[in-house]
Amino acid sequence: MIARAPYLFLLLILIPDLYLDLHYWRHKYATGKRLLHWLPSILLTVLTVKLTYEKDFIPDDPTLLYIYLLLLGLIAIPKLVYVLFSILGLGTCKLFHSKRNYGNLIGATLVPLIWYVIIYGSFVGFQKLEVNRHTYSSPDLPPAFDNYKIVLFSDAHVGTLKGSRQWMLQRAVDSINALHPDMIVFTGDLQNLQPKELYKQMDILSTLKAKDGIYSVLGNHDYAQYVSCSDAEKAANCKEIISLERQLGWTVLLNEHKVIQRGKDHIVIAGMENDGDGKHFPQKGDISKTLSGTQGFILLLEHDPSSWRRKIIPDGRAQLTLSGHTHRMQFALFGWCPMSLTGQEFNGWYHEGSQSLFVTAGLGGLIPFRFDAPGEIVEIQLKR
Repeated sequence: MIARAPYLFLLLILIPDLYLDLHYWRHKYATGKRLLHWLPSILLTVLTVKLTYEKDFIPDDPTLLYIYLLLLGLIAIPKLVYVLFSILGLGTCKLFHSKRNYGNLIGATLVPLIWYVIIYGSFVGFQKLEVNRHTYSSPDLPPAFDNYKIVLFSDAHVGTLKGSRQWMLQRAVDSINALHPDMIVFTGDLQNLQPKELYKQMDILSTLKAKDGIYSVLGNHDYAQYVSCSDAEKAANCKEIISLERQLGWTVLLNEHKVIQRGKDHIVIAGMENDGDGKHFPQKGDISKTLSGTQGFILLLEHDPSSWRRKIIPDGRAQLTLSGHTHRMQFALFGWCPMSLTGQEFNGWYHEGSQSLFVTAGLGGLIPFRFDAPGEIVEIQLKR
Protein backbone atom coordinates (compact mmCIF):
# COMPACT_ATOMS: atom_id res chain seq x y z
CA MET A 1 0.00 0.00 0.00
CA ILE A 2 2.69 2.49 1.07
CA ALA A 3 5.06 1.06 -1.53
CA ARG A 4 2.77 2.30 -4.32
CA ALA A 5 3.47 5.94 -3.47
CA PRO A 6 6.22 6.19 -0.80
CA TYR A 7 7.42 9.61 -1.94
CA LEU A 8 3.92 11.03 -1.63
CA PHE A 9 3.74 9.85 1.99
CA LEU A 10 7.21 11.24 2.73
CA LEU A 11 6.30 14.62 1.25
CA LEU A 12 3.08 14.64 3.28
CA ILE A 13 5.13 14.04 6.43
CA LEU A 14 8.19 16.24 5.85
CA ILE A 15 7.01 19.34 3.97
CA PRO A 16 4.83 20.67 6.84
CA ASP A 17 7.74 20.34 9.28
CA LEU A 18 10.12 22.06 6.88
CA TYR A 19 7.69 24.97 6.63
CA LEU A 20 7.13 25.15 10.39
CA ASP A 21 10.84 24.93 11.08
CA LEU A 22 11.66 27.63 8.54
CA HIS A 23 8.98 30.06 9.72
CA TYR A 24 8.66 29.36 13.46
CA TRP A 25 10.75 26.73 15.24
CA ARG A 26 14.22 28.00 14.34
CA HIS A 27 13.30 31.49 15.59
CA LYS A 28 11.82 30.30 18.89
CA TYR A 29 13.67 27.18 19.98
CA ALA A 30 17.20 25.98 20.57
CA THR A 31 18.47 23.01 18.55
CA GLY A 32 17.38 20.47 21.17
CA LYS A 33 13.77 21.67 21.27
CA ARG A 34 13.66 21.94 17.49
CA LEU A 35 14.69 18.28 17.32
CA LEU A 36 11.87 17.34 19.70
CA HIS A 37 9.37 18.98 17.33
CA TRP A 38 10.85 16.94 14.48
CA LEU A 39 10.69 13.61 16.36
CA PRO A 40 7.10 12.61 15.38
CA SER A 41 7.90 13.16 11.71
CA ILE A 42 11.18 11.28 12.04
CA LEU A 43 9.25 8.33 13.52
CA LEU A 44 6.70 8.46 10.69
CA THR A 45 9.52 8.63 8.14
CA VAL A 46 11.14 5.50 9.59
CA LEU A 47 7.79 3.66 9.52
CA THR A 48 7.19 4.81 5.94
CA VAL A 49 10.53 3.38 4.84
CA LYS A 50 9.84 0.12 6.68
CA LEU A 51 6.37 -0.29 5.14
CA THR A 52 7.71 0.58 1.69
CA TYR A 53 9.52 -2.77 1.67
CA GLU A 54 6.36 -4.74 2.47
CA LYS A 55 5.97 -7.13 -0.48
CA ASP A 56 2.17 -7.33 -0.34
CA PHE A 57 -0.41 -4.53 -0.50
CA ILE A 58 -0.73 -4.75 3.29
CA PRO A 59 1.20 -6.97 5.75
CA ASP A 60 -0.24 -10.31 6.90
CA ASP A 61 -0.45 -8.70 10.33
CA PRO A 62 -1.66 -5.17 9.53
CA THR A 63 -1.35 -3.87 13.12
CA LEU A 64 1.75 -1.77 12.36
CA LEU A 65 0.09 -0.36 9.22
CA TYR A 66 -3.03 0.61 11.20
CA ILE A 67 -0.89 2.32 13.86
CA TYR A 68 1.03 4.13 11.12
CA LEU A 69 -2.15 5.36 9.42
CA LEU A 70 -3.57 6.48 12.76
CA LEU A 71 -0.41 8.47 13.53
CA LEU A 72 -0.48 9.90 10.02
CA GLY A 73 -4.03 11.09 10.63
CA LEU A 74 -3.29 12.54 14.05
CA ILE A 75 0.08 14.16 13.28
CA ALA A 76 0.91 14.63 9.59
CA ILE A 77 -2.52 15.52 8.19
CA PRO A 78 -3.32 18.20 10.83
CA LYS A 79 0.11 19.74 10.26
CA LEU A 80 -0.43 19.73 6.51
CA VAL A 81 -3.84 21.40 6.83
CA TYR A 82 -2.44 24.01 9.23
CA VAL A 83 0.46 24.76 6.89
CA LEU A 84 -1.78 25.07 3.82
CA PHE A 85 -3.95 27.65 5.56
CA SER A 86 -0.88 29.40 6.94
CA ILE A 87 0.52 29.74 3.40
CA LEU A 88 -2.83 31.06 2.15
CA GLY A 89 -2.82 33.50 5.06
CA LEU A 90 0.65 34.74 4.16
CA GLY A 91 -0.51 35.34 0.62
CA THR A 92 -3.52 37.27 1.90
CA CYS A 93 -1.28 39.36 4.17
CA LYS A 94 0.88 40.39 1.24
CA LEU A 95 -2.14 41.07 -0.94
CA PHE A 96 -3.89 43.30 1.59
CA HIS A 97 -0.75 44.59 3.37
CA SER A 98 -1.87 43.07 6.66
CA LYS A 99 0.31 41.85 9.55
CA ARG A 100 -2.26 39.39 10.97
CA ASN A 101 -2.17 35.94 9.43
CA TYR A 102 -5.73 34.68 9.85
CA GLY A 103 -4.75 31.49 8.03
CA ASN A 104 -2.93 30.39 11.18
CA LEU A 105 -6.11 30.87 13.22
CA ILE A 106 -8.24 28.90 10.74
CA GLY A 107 -5.64 26.13 10.54
CA ALA A 108 -5.37 25.89 14.32
CA THR A 109 -9.18 25.69 14.60
CA LEU A 110 -9.34 22.81 12.10
CA VAL A 111 -6.71 20.70 13.88
CA PRO A 112 -8.95 19.49 16.77
CA LEU A 113 -11.74 18.83 14.25
CA ILE A 114 -9.40 16.58 12.27
CA TRP A 115 -8.40 14.80 15.49
CA TYR A 116 -12.07 14.20 16.25
CA VAL A 117 -12.74 12.75 12.77
CA ILE A 118 -9.72 10.43 12.95
CA ILE A 119 -10.36 9.20 16.50
CA TYR A 120 -14.12 8.80 16.09
CA GLY A 121 -13.82 7.16 12.67
CA SER A 122 -11.19 4.69 13.89
CA PHE A 123 -12.64 3.68 17.24
CA VAL A 124 -16.39 4.36 17.00
CA GLY A 125 -17.51 4.94 13.41
CA PHE A 126 -16.04 1.69 12.08
CA GLN A 127 -18.13 -0.25 14.59
CA LYS A 128 -21.41 1.32 13.46
CA LEU A 129 -23.85 -0.83 11.50
CA GLU A 130 -27.13 0.13 9.86
CA VAL A 131 -29.90 -2.09 8.53
CA ASN A 132 -31.52 -0.10 5.72
CA ARG A 133 -34.81 -1.14 4.13
CA HIS A 134 -35.85 -0.31 0.57
CA THR A 135 -38.64 -1.21 -1.83
CA TYR A 136 -38.07 -1.83 -5.52
CA SER A 137 -41.05 -1.92 -7.90
CA SER A 138 -41.12 -3.28 -11.43
CA PRO A 139 -43.98 -4.20 -13.79
CA ASP A 140 -41.77 -7.06 -15.01
CA LEU A 141 -41.81 -8.80 -11.63
CA PRO A 142 -43.94 -11.99 -11.76
CA PRO A 143 -46.94 -12.04 -9.37
CA ALA A 144 -45.54 -14.94 -7.33
CA PHE A 145 -42.52 -12.79 -6.35
CA ASP A 146 -44.50 -9.82 -5.06
CA ASN A 147 -43.09 -8.93 -1.59
CA TYR A 148 -40.01 -11.12 -2.22
CA LYS A 149 -37.31 -10.14 0.30
CA ILE A 150 -33.65 -9.89 -0.69
CA VAL A 151 -30.90 -9.06 1.81
CA LEU A 152 -27.74 -7.57 0.34
CA PHE A 153 -24.35 -7.26 1.97
CA SER A 154 -20.97 -6.58 0.44
CA ASP A 155 -17.30 -5.81 1.07
CA ALA A 156 -17.05 -7.81 4.29
CA HIS A 157 -13.23 -7.77 4.26
CA VAL A 158 -13.22 -10.43 6.97
CA GLY A 159 -9.44 -10.12 7.38
CA THR A 160 -10.10 -6.83 9.15
CA LEU A 161 -12.93 -8.29 11.26
CA LYS A 162 -10.77 -10.71 13.22
CA GLY A 163 -9.58 -10.92 16.81
CA SER A 164 -11.17 -8.16 18.88
CA ARG A 165 -13.38 -7.17 15.91
CA GLN A 166 -14.81 -10.62 15.21
CA TRP A 167 -17.98 -9.69 17.12
CA MET A 168 -18.75 -7.24 14.32
CA LEU A 169 -18.97 -10.09 11.79
CA GLN A 170 -21.13 -12.13 14.18
CA ARG A 171 -23.43 -9.13 14.67
CA ALA A 172 -23.77 -8.69 10.90
CA VAL A 173 -24.65 -12.37 10.38
CA ASP A 174 -27.18 -12.28 13.22
CA SER A 175 -28.73 -9.09 11.79
CA ILE A 176 -29.08 -10.66 8.33
CA ASN A 177 -30.69 -13.82 9.69
CA ALA A 178 -33.07 -11.77 11.83
CA LEU A 179 -34.56 -10.32 8.61
CA HIS A 180 -35.67 -13.82 7.49
CA PRO A 181 -34.79 -13.19 3.83
CA ASP A 182 -36.03 -15.15 0.85
CA MET A 183 -32.57 -14.69 -0.66
CA ILE A 184 -29.20 -13.39 0.54
CA VAL A 185 -26.81 -11.85 -1.98
CA PHE A 186 -23.17 -10.89 -1.49
CA THR A 187 -21.49 -8.62 -4.03
CA GLY A 188 -17.81 -9.31 -3.46
CA ASP A 189 -14.65 -8.58 -1.48
CA LEU A 190 -14.98 -11.26 1.16
CA GLN A 191 -11.23 -11.17 1.85
CA ASN A 192 -8.54 -8.51 2.07
CA LEU A 193 -5.67 -10.40 0.47
CA GLN A 194 -5.79 -14.18 0.86
CA PRO A 195 -8.31 -16.99 1.48
CA LYS A 196 -6.66 -17.97 4.77
CA GLU A 197 -8.37 -14.94 6.34
CA LEU A 198 -11.62 -16.93 6.18
CA TYR A 199 -10.40 -19.97 8.09
CA LYS A 200 -11.37 -18.65 11.53
CA GLN A 201 -14.54 -17.00 10.20
CA MET A 202 -16.10 -20.01 8.48
CA ASP A 203 -18.18 -21.07 11.48
CA ILE A 204 -19.79 -17.62 11.69
CA LEU A 205 -20.41 -17.22 7.95
CA SER A 206 -21.83 -20.76 7.64
CA THR A 207 -24.80 -19.80 9.84
CA LEU A 208 -26.27 -17.45 7.20
CA LYS A 209 -29.64 -18.80 6.10
CA ALA A 210 -32.17 -17.87 3.40
CA LYS A 211 -35.12 -19.74 1.88
CA ASP A 212 -33.77 -19.66 -1.68
CA GLY A 213 -30.10 -19.68 -0.74
CA ILE A 214 -27.10 -17.35 -0.78
CA TYR A 215 -25.64 -16.06 -4.04
CA SER A 216 -22.31 -14.29 -4.45
CA VAL A 217 -19.88 -12.78 -6.93
CA LEU A 218 -16.19 -12.02 -6.63
CA GLY A 219 -14.80 -8.56 -5.89
CA ASN A 220 -11.43 -7.17 -6.91
CA HIS A 221 -9.85 -8.30 -3.62
CA ASP A 222 -11.09 -11.85 -4.12
CA TYR A 223 -8.80 -12.35 -7.14
CA ALA A 224 -5.72 -12.17 -4.87
CA GLN A 225 -4.17 -9.50 -7.08
CA TYR A 226 -2.82 -7.58 -4.07
CA VAL A 227 -0.45 -10.38 -3.05
CA SER A 228 3.10 -10.49 -4.36
CA CYS A 229 3.27 -13.98 -5.89
CA SER A 230 3.24 -15.78 -9.22
CA ASP A 231 0.22 -15.83 -11.52
CA ALA A 232 -0.20 -19.53 -10.74
CA GLU A 233 -0.36 -18.81 -7.01
CA LYS A 234 -2.86 -16.01 -7.59
CA ALA A 235 -5.03 -18.35 -9.64
CA ALA A 236 -4.81 -20.97 -6.87
CA ASN A 237 -5.82 -18.38 -4.27
CA CYS A 238 -8.79 -17.35 -6.41
CA LYS A 239 -9.88 -20.99 -6.75
CA GLU A 240 -9.59 -21.41 -2.99
CA ILE A 241 -11.79 -18.43 -2.14
CA ILE A 242 -14.42 -19.80 -4.55
CA SER A 243 -14.11 -23.22 -2.92
CA LEU A 244 -14.46 -21.76 0.57
CA GLU A 245 -17.59 -19.83 -0.39
CA ARG A 246 -19.08 -23.01 -1.82
CA GLN A 247 -18.21 -24.85 1.38
CA LEU A 248 -20.28 -22.22 3.17
CA GLY A 249 -23.21 -23.26 0.99
CA TRP A 250 -23.07 -20.14 -1.16
CA THR A 251 -23.70 -20.27 -4.91
CA VAL A 252 -20.80 -18.42 -6.54
CA LEU A 253 -21.88 -16.97 -9.88
CA LEU A 254 -19.00 -16.63 -12.36
CA ASN A 255 -20.50 -14.97 -15.43
CA GLU A 256 -23.53 -17.23 -15.06
CA HIS A 257 -27.09 -17.31 -13.78
CA LYS A 258 -29.64 -19.42 -11.95
CA VAL A 259 -33.44 -19.51 -12.11
CA ILE A 260 -35.59 -19.18 -8.98
CA GLN A 261 -38.97 -20.82 -9.47
CA ARG A 262 -42.30 -20.10 -7.73
CA GLY A 263 -44.94 -22.30 -9.30
CA LYS A 264 -45.19 -21.23 -12.93
CA ASP A 265 -43.36 -17.94 -12.28
CA HIS A 266 -39.61 -17.39 -12.10
CA ILE A 267 -36.93 -14.73 -11.73
CA VAL A 268 -33.29 -14.92 -12.76
CA ILE A 269 -30.41 -14.33 -10.34
CA ALA A 270 -27.27 -13.59 -12.37
CA GLY A 271 -23.71 -12.83 -11.35
CA MET A 272 -21.08 -11.15 -13.49
CA GLU A 273 -17.42 -11.37 -12.55
CA ASN A 274 -15.70 -8.19 -11.39
CA ASP A 275 -15.69 -5.71 -14.23
CA GLY A 276 -13.48 -2.77 -13.31
CA ASP A 277 -11.35 -0.47 -15.42
CA GLY A 278 -8.92 -3.22 -16.43
CA LYS A 279 -5.98 -1.25 -15.04
CA HIS A 280 -6.39 -0.95 -11.29
CA PHE A 281 -9.27 -3.41 -11.00
CA PRO A 282 -9.87 -6.73 -12.83
CA GLN A 283 -12.07 -6.58 -15.91
CA LYS A 284 -13.43 -10.09 -16.21
CA GLY A 285 -17.14 -9.44 -16.72
CA ASP A 286 -18.90 -11.00 -19.70
CA ILE A 287 -22.48 -9.75 -19.81
CA SER A 288 -23.42 -11.84 -22.87
CA LYS A 289 -22.25 -15.06 -21.21
CA THR A 290 -23.82 -14.09 -17.88
CA LEU A 291 -27.28 -13.50 -19.33
CA SER A 292 -27.19 -16.02 -22.16
CA GLY A 293 -30.65 -17.49 -22.72
CA THR A 294 -32.33 -15.48 -19.94
CA GLN A 295 -35.75 -13.91 -20.06
CA GLY A 296 -38.14 -12.24 -17.64
CA PHE A 297 -37.12 -10.38 -14.49
CA ILE A 298 -33.34 -10.36 -13.95
CA LEU A 299 -31.53 -9.53 -10.70
CA LEU A 300 -27.86 -8.99 -11.55
CA LEU A 301 -24.96 -8.99 -9.09
CA GLU A 302 -21.80 -7.07 -10.08
CA HIS A 303 -19.15 -5.90 -7.64
CA ASP A 304 -18.01 -2.77 -9.46
CA PRO A 305 -20.83 -0.27 -10.18
CA SER A 306 -18.82 1.44 -12.93
CA SER A 307 -19.73 -1.51 -15.15
CA TRP A 308 -23.44 -0.59 -14.98
CA ARG A 309 -23.09 2.18 -17.57
CA ARG A 310 -20.22 0.48 -19.38
CA LYS A 311 -21.83 -2.91 -20.05
CA ILE A 312 -25.11 -3.53 -18.23
CA ILE A 313 -27.20 -0.59 -19.49
CA PRO A 314 -26.12 -1.12 -23.14
CA ASP A 315 -27.13 -4.78 -22.85
CA GLY A 316 -30.55 -3.66 -21.58
CA ARG A 317 -31.80 -6.92 -20.05
CA ALA A 318 -31.19 -6.62 -16.28
CA GLN A 319 -33.94 -4.67 -14.53
CA LEU A 320 -32.12 -4.52 -11.16
CA THR A 321 -28.36 -4.52 -10.54
CA LEU A 322 -26.81 -4.69 -7.07
CA SER A 323 -23.21 -3.58 -6.44
CA GLY A 324 -20.73 -2.60 -3.74
CA HIS A 325 -17.00 -1.78 -4.06
CA THR A 326 -17.05 1.96 -3.27
CA HIS A 327 -17.66 1.68 0.53
CA ARG A 328 -19.14 5.18 0.16
CA MET A 329 -15.49 6.18 0.55
CA GLN A 330 -15.89 5.29 4.28
CA PHE A 331 -16.12 9.05 4.79
CA ALA A 332 -18.77 11.76 4.58
CA LEU A 333 -19.49 15.11 6.22
CA PHE A 334 -23.08 15.90 7.18
CA GLY A 335 -24.21 13.29 4.68
CA TRP A 336 -22.12 14.66 1.80
CA CYS A 337 -19.50 12.31 0.34
CA PRO A 338 -16.58 13.69 -1.72
CA MET A 339 -17.09 10.80 -4.18
CA SER A 340 -20.21 12.60 -5.43
CA LEU A 341 -17.87 15.02 -7.22
CA THR A 342 -16.74 12.22 -9.57
CA GLY A 343 -20.17 11.95 -11.16
CA GLN A 344 -19.98 8.16 -10.85
CA GLU A 345 -22.44 5.82 -9.16
CA PHE A 346 -21.08 5.36 -5.65
CA ASN A 347 -23.96 4.86 -3.17
CA GLY A 348 -27.72 4.39 -3.17
CA TRP A 349 -30.19 4.23 -6.05
CA TYR A 350 -29.65 5.12 -9.71
CA HIS A 351 -32.17 4.74 -12.53
CA GLU A 352 -31.90 4.75 -16.32
CA GLY A 353 -35.13 3.97 -18.17
CA SER A 354 -36.40 0.59 -16.96
CA GLN A 355 -33.03 -0.33 -15.41
CA SER A 356 -31.99 0.39 -11.84
CA LEU A 357 -28.79 0.11 -9.81
CA PHE A 358 -28.32 0.02 -6.06
CA VAL A 359 -24.82 0.50 -4.61
CA THR A 360 -24.35 -0.45 -0.96
CA ALA A 361 -21.82 1.25 1.33
CA GLY A 362 -20.61 -2.22 2.30
CA LEU A 363 -20.02 -3.90 5.62
CA GLY A 364 -16.35 -3.44 6.49
CA GLY A 365 -13.17 -2.22 4.87
CA LEU A 366 -9.50 -2.90 4.35
CA ILE A 367 -8.72 0.00 6.71
CA PRO A 368 -10.74 0.08 9.98
CA PHE A 369 -12.11 3.59 9.61
CA ARG A 370 -15.56 5.00 8.83
CA PHE A 371 -16.85 8.50 9.49
CA ASP A 372 -20.48 9.35 8.76
CA ALA A 373 -20.53 6.37 6.37
CA PRO A 374 -21.41 3.38 8.56
CA GLY A 375 -21.37 -0.19 7.38
CA GLU A 376 -24.73 -1.41 6.18
CA ILE A 377 -26.93 -4.39 5.51
CA VAL A 378 -29.66 -3.74 2.94
CA GLU A 379 -33.10 -5.30 2.77
CA ILE A 380 -34.79 -4.88 -0.63
CA GLN A 381 -38.41 -5.91 -0.96
CA LEU A 382 -39.54 -6.55 -4.52
CA LYS A 383 -42.95 -5.20 -5.46
CA ARG A 384 -44.93 -5.76 -8.61
